[in-house]
Amino acid sequence: MLRGINHTVIEVNETGNEYYERAILFVRPEYASAQRAVLEDEARKMLKRLDAPSAIRSRRGLRKKLMAGAAVFIGGVLAGILPFLF
Repeated sequence: MLRGINHTVIEVNETGNEYYERAILFVRPEYASAQRAVLEDEARKMLKRLDAPSAIRSRRGLRKKLMAGAAVFIGGVLAGILPFLF
């Protein structure tokens, strides 16, 4: 069953975010009477603050952790070998 719904919608085509090209935001009824320019500015600010999707963020974090672990491992091996060389 469908029923009529009246929403104020803002569609942002240029989000300013490297991950998202377009967004559709539904404005709460109590703020629907606000000036459209203010709502659009706030929508753009919010979208710029969005971070990378979690799958991308976790891959980047994993790469950094692997590099740090490799550096610690190599440092430990060198610290263990150096006393026997001198």
